[in-house]
Amino acid sequence: MTEAVVTVRDVHKSYVKGKEKVEVLHGLDLDVPGGDFVALMGPSGSGKTTLLNLIGGLDHPTSGNVTVAGQSLESLSNNALAGWRAREIGFIFQFYNLLPVLTAARNVEVPLLLTHLKKAERRRHVDAALSVVGLSDRADHYPRELSGGQEQRVAIARAIASDPTLMLCDEPTGDLDRKTAVEILGLLQALNEEHGKTVIMVTHDPRAAGFAKRTVHLDKGQLVDKAPA
Repeated sequence: MTEAVVTVRDVHKSYVKGKEKVEVLHGLDLDVPGGDFVALMGPSGSGKTTLLNLIGGLDHPTSGNVTVAGQSLESLSNNALAGWRAREIGFIFQFYNLLPVLTAARNVEVPLLLTHLKKAERRRHVDAALSVVGLSDRADHYPRELSGGQEQRVAIARAIASDPTLMLCDEPTGDLDRKTAVEILGLLQALNEEHGKTVIMVTHDPRAAGFAKRTVHLDKGQLVDKAPA
């Protein structure tokens, strides 16, 4: 059996909102083996994005443990966590989050600036990533000169440039038309099947979830066997 890349154990997450304590995740357990492609589904407020942020080290659980690629995240300082994220995690968001003043190639290079790679090595990583997403000919274009689908491809190239262990996608097709969404989902599927990337994707769209190898449903902060009615 393939070793787990992600292990979530008895994770609770709560926030204080005014005088009220809001429980988002309740004793959640999850294992994601290497090479898996998991769609994480659930109604709004079910804790999908919160769970993704905990796995990516963007937030900390109130209690419980998150281990990614053998690293327990709670043992890392904020500085160590930033370096770990740059090496191990590729993030893809709904709204691309590209920097408008940088070309496509420079946007892809941004996370590599947190690594120890020299300039020539960074350039090789950037060129390879843009080639994988089919945008080598757009390297010198600015985000305003690209379509939405091309911008998301640049964001995916940025996510894979450091050759991360794990890709975390939060509604990656939520801002795209259907045809472009299918192209992006096909690209994620190829990264999983042909390049061996482990992918966790939050989505509300059952058609998008169909591109994953399996679907996990979250409801009221807990994993459930099937989609909530």
